[in-house]
Amino acid sequence: MSITDDARPESRPQAAGGRPSTGGRPPGGGAPPPAEGGFDKTPPQDIAAEQSVLGGMLLSKDAIADVVEILKTPDFYRPVHATIFDIILDLYGRGEPADGVTVAAALADSGDLQRVGGVPYLHTLIESVPTAANASYYARIVSERAVLRRLVEAGTKIVQLGYGTGGNGGRDVDDIVDLAQQAIYDVTEKRVSEDFAALGDMLQPTLDEIEAVGAQGGVMTGVPTGFSDLDRLLNGLHPGQLIIVAGRPGLGKSTVSMDFARNAAIRSNCASAIFSLEMSKIEMVMRLLSAEARVPLHTLRSGQLSDDDWTKLARRMGEISEAPIFVDDTPSMNLMEIRAKARRLKQRHDLKLLVIDYLQLMTSPKRTESRQQEVADLSRGLKLLAKEIECPVIAVSQLNRGPEQRTDKRPQLSDLRESGSIEQDADVVLLLHRDDYYDKESPRAGEADFIVAKHRNGPTDTVTVAAQLHLSRFVDMAIV
Repeated sequence: MSITDDARPESRPQAAGGRPSTGGRPPGGGAPPPAEGGFDKTPPQDIAAEQSVLGGMLLSKDAIADVVEILKTPDFYRPVHATIFDIILDLYGRGEPADGVTVAAALADSGDLQRVGGVPYLHTLIESVPTAANASYYARIVSERAVLRRLVEAGTKIVQLGYGTGGNGGRDVDDIVDLAQQAIYDVTEKRVSEDFAALGDMLQPTLDEIEAVGAQGGVMTGVPTGFSDLDRLLNGLHPGQLIIVAGRPGLGKSTVSMDFARNAAIRSNCASAIFSLEMSKIEMVMRLLSAEARVPLHTLRSGQLSDDDWTKLARRMGEISEAPIFVDDTPSMNLMEIRAKARRLKQRHDLKLLVIDYLQLMTSPKRTESRQQEVADLSRGLKLLAKEIECPVIAVSQLNRGPEQRTDKRPQLSDLRESGSIEQDADVVLLLHRDDYYDKESPRAGEADFIVAKHRNGPTDTVTVAAQLHLSRFVDMAIV
């Protein structure tokens, strides 16, 4: 989209010959130099659209409210336009009028008035648009051009990395590829990152979240697990969290993680992805069908379904097929591959929950001194991924033989296999325990404990659920 495109609002600024006006260019306010990297072309920009945005904002505070949701200061190509934009937002934020007179006064106070072209240039901006009604349209043009400029910058950075001039200092090729992917991801997400935030700036957003929680009866807007007692304890799963689901082989830890993804996608319409390094896509889908249709998994595997079984499947197929759930069975994935796929899912489907089954089957592209160090790198990488894509990441992990060597078979944090850093990186550690796994005559047969052994932002506790492993699922006790 461009201010010169055919599909455009009426009464856009025109100059002689039907070309968009660039207005009076202020002294010293020229555009930045062309992008480096061997390209002589001027970076993508639309000066007329920038002028129209600012002109609309000077005409109407409603236009300011519309534009501020679309543009940020770095989106402007000409530095003088960014300066004027900042002054307008400052006045608007203080509840003061932001018109030609007040903006000129504020620019004079800051010593920037002459640099931007003086009062005449502000009048030029106002005269460039007869109405403020189309300000948001022009703002989208400016935003699109800014994204294209960032893409050019990212491309230049990638070229420099490829030729070894980007200060990579002998980095591994996989690291360079990851940096290139990160550069493109930053462009598509339109993120303008900051290294820090002042406490005062964060107080109001924090209070807003607390108020929103209270308005919902104390339940935060996290991704629900589908287990009522667990959701009350954790307040849902939240963006940036690394959740470890751990247990001994055969206890059902993969089933638990799939339950979380299945419940989030089908019950709450939260886009969920399962990366299984152990099971095939067909096996994962069979488990999902078994859990949802309540048809025993062994029946599905054998293909010997009764008419009633087929009816159960037919009833659930519609809702299951529409659920935003994605599965990947690529074996031996490394962290870089998982990160790349997760970024793509976030961009295309607004990923809300990511499950990785399981941690010890992941590989690292780097050479490490020991398996413990490799697992430590992987767990740290998953935590960083959760923060990067702003999505809870569930990583299934094995426990060592510690529980089997104790009289009390209940697992502990110290039983996490191969690396204590898993405990350190995790926000939540859920240890799975079933009495009947060790004692077939246990009076608690059919029950399972979700032991929340670590909860960074709240209390720890044990949640008891019903194990229906023949249906490849766990459910609340109340449902049984």
